[in-house]
Amino acid sequence: MFNSVVFISENQVQGKVPRDFPNQRTEFSWSIALDAEWLPIGQTPTKEYDLGIVIIPKSNPNINIDLYRNFCVNVAVMQEGPHWYFQDYTIEQQFNYVETLQKADWVYCHNKSDRKYFRGLGCKDVRVMRSLMIPEGLTPRKHKWRKKEWENTTIIGGNFVSWYGGFDSYMVAREIDSKIVAPSMGRKQQQENLIPDIEYLPYMAWRDWIKNLGRYNIGVHLMRTHAAGTFALNCSWTSIPCIGYRGLDTQELLHPDLTVDIGDLPKAKKLITDLRHDMDFYTHCARTTEHNFEKYYSEEAWLKNWKKTNKL
Repeated sequence: MFNSVVFISENQVQGKVPRDFPNQRTEFSWSIALDAEWLPIGQTPTKEYDLGIVIIPKSNPNINIDLYRNFCVNVAVMQEGPHWYFQDYTIEQQFNYVETLQKADWVYCHNKSDRKYFRGLGCKDVRVMRSLMIPEGLTPRKHKWRKKEWENTTIIGGNFVSWYGGFDSYMVAREIDSKIVAPSMGRKQQQENLIPDIEYLPYMAWRDWIKNLGRYNIGVHLMRTHAAGTFALNCSWTSIPCIGYRGLDTQELLHPDLTVDIGDLPKAKKLITDLRHDMDFYTHCARTTEHNFEKYYSEEAWLKNWKKTNKL
């Protein structure tokens, strides 16, 4: 197994991050679990590593991973965004990106559904690196569904753009007599504030987002853009049943009874109606996601899966 790991990305974090790192997104949780360091792209390291994981920036994909072989025994590329994202690059950049993937010793992807695609691009070794959250010092809303203390509120997972599929989530959320809340993401349109039956949350740091999420009782995130799937993951940690599209590992593993085919709004509407009016069904879904989080996405389970995936 790898004794030393470094993540190489466009963010300016260098060295290790603490367990209570304020911006605890998935990639930082990975590094914490692996006791790994961070290195900004363009900086030369002062030591050698067993494994370097390069996260290619969406806005600047022209990365020469051969440079990192000078100080990394193995060099891998981690998927950033959906697997098709690179097709919005220039023609030259598209071919260069695929060539970079092929040069890597292996490629890490987010979901099982991504593996075939990357293999089809010519990547011979493709491994799933599950999403992860390390909510150090935060308290989950375990078993709150038993006490019926949750607010009668549905939270949808994204804004009204095709990337997040906010309109799909909205159409399902408004099927029941519950208040609708939505986060403010980077692609939020100004006119969204004019929608009368949605209350938008302000921009939040990651830890504040997790603390706030536990207030709500139903999640809906019908997002066709499949990547890390952190909304379904965050909902599960707070025991919130979440309706979402098939293709995300976090959705399928954590919320199996609430996963629908892409575009199947009628089934999603039936599911949210059942969650709202059938307490036994709600309890079943909440209990299932609590159990599956510990089984698949706790830090211990994540490390076990990492070791299994990366057997040399």
